[in-house]
Amino acid sequence: MSRADLPPARPGPGSPGTVRPSREGCRVAADDSSALVRLSGVLGPTDADQVRDALLARFGDRPGPIVVDLARLRCVGPTVGRLLAEVRHTVLDWPAADLLVVDPAGAVDGESAAQLAVYPTPAEATDALARTPMAAVLSEALTPTVGAARRARQLVADGCDRWGMPELTEPACIAVTELVNNVVAHASTPMTLRLAPGSGSTLHVAVRDHSRQQPRYAGVAPLTSTGGRGLLLIDTVARRWGSTPLPDGKVIWCVLHTEDESRWPHD
Repeated sequence: MSRADLPPARPGPGSPGTVRPSREGCRVAADDSSALVRLSGVLGPTDADQVRDALLARFGDRPGPIVVDLARLRCVGPTVGRLLAEVRHTVLDWPAADLLVVDPAGAVDGESAAQLAVYPTPAEATDALARTPMAAVLSEALTPTVGAARRARQLVADGCDRWGMPELTEPACIAVTELVNNVVAHASTPMTLRLAPGSGSTLHVAVRDHSRQQPRYAGVAPLTSTGGRGLLLIDTVARRWGSTPLPDGKVIWCVLHTEDESRWPHD
């Protein structure tokens, strides 16, 4: 089943590691040498789109979880808690992605706090992050060429063998072939493939490209049609999948479960 993600993000300036000022004075500063992202200044409701874009771009460009530090942030209302909970919900199905929050002043409360991992100090958040090692993530940059899908299948087969889930090799290769070929055929941009095991014998796969054109899925294709079955194949082998817009592209992701083997197509 597919899942809708965020509405199209507004293009934002900069790249990971830069400081992005908004018209209301909120800044997002990403540290390229670590997982830390600092929000500072005043965050009002009108800043939410730009800050969301910056955080999603950080997830798209750097594998693994991030720590968002709110120590230097002043908030207007409950905006920050809702925003961070929304971003975390969006990326949880990406390979090894998660969002931890440093909130010494208690800016995040109520329902949003229940949806987030909140820590009072950077040291405690860093310790929690260290308990989630990155060794299980495989990532590779690919060019939009004919051989990209073959290399992607090799990476998937290596990961499934390494993580002890051989039954996921075939369906994951089907999914990653369609994800990569979609970029080759329609986006024609460099891409990054990432995959990681998840809890409950799951495999998380994502391809990040640099085209904002979103894939279209219209359900089962007529038998008389030619092509257009790529997303249908992903929908068949993956329990969840989706496409998340980024300021300079998108991430298409899917999650496969070993217990779904009985409904997968086999050669």
